[in-house]
Amino acid sequence: MSLNIHPSYPSFRSVMAEHPLTRIAGAHSALGGLIAEQVGFQAVWASSFEISAARCLPDASLLSMTDYLEAAANIQKALTVPVVADCDTGFGNSMNVAYMVAEYERAGITAVCMEDKIFPKMNSFAAAAHTLLDAGDFAHKIETAKKAQRSEDFFVIARTEAMISGLGVEEALKRCATYADAGADAVLVHSKKATKDEVLEFLDQWDNRLPVVVVPTTYPDWHADEAHAAGVSAVIYANQGLRATITSLRTTLGSIYQTGHSAHLEDSISEVKDVFALQRLNQWQEFTA
Repeated sequence: MSLNIHPSYPSFRSVMAEHPLTRIAGAHSALGGLIAEQVGFQAVWASSFEISAARCLPDASLLSMTDYLEAAANIQKALTVPVVADCDTGFGNSMNVAYMVAEYERAGITAVCMEDKIFPKMNSFAAAAHTLLDAGDFAHKIETAKKAQRSEDFFVIARTEAMISGLGVEEALKRCATYADAGADAVLVHSKKATKDEVLEFLDQWDNRLPVVVVPTTYPDWHADEAHAAGVSAVIYANQGLRATITSLRTTLGSIYQTGHSAHLEDSISEVKDVFALQRLNQWQEFTA
């Protein structure tokens, strides 16, 4: 089989149309994204939290749009499923949003997500103030993104942090209605409560004008099928891969250091040939034959 240097992939919009519940896994590298695809996820979330953490920096608007774009593009180049790019607040004002859409589209990204916090933002789960941008101003960002896109397939997710900031479900509903009016393709509602109750309250009152995306980080017991039955169209497992990597690396490397060898681990870690397979080494070597 010849190597496909430029693998094709569907747009995120078409994936959403094909899968009534689209399951998305967070990643910060092409390797993590490819593993997510191989185990069955229909899309990959280029997580600003994971991308920042991979550089040992907080998820607090420290990295530039170029940093996040490069990471998302590198992930997309390795996959045959679409990447959804976490674009924080849009990297500035509406002019920045227009530039962001142009650059992400040019890189082959078919979906982006923006949140309605002020810039610079802080990670939703951090102990900090989470001040929201005026809903009308954020709606203008959404309108700008939709005007700037070249392809009709380009997909813009409007994320409200109303519940994260403590403003509650009613404010989240009002904001999402405003963002729908502005042309968003879906809304993402985020909660840091320990249960799904706040999100369920939102779903009970939402008019289904747009698909709803959720991120069940703090309420991990919510089964995907149950979420879909409640009205969810897409679920993002935004950082579990990163957290698993940290645990595995700490355990594995700590054990090697303590024992002075790795013999006892060889049966429980991937073989080098598994790495070669992910790299498609055999296919690349066809060029030297």
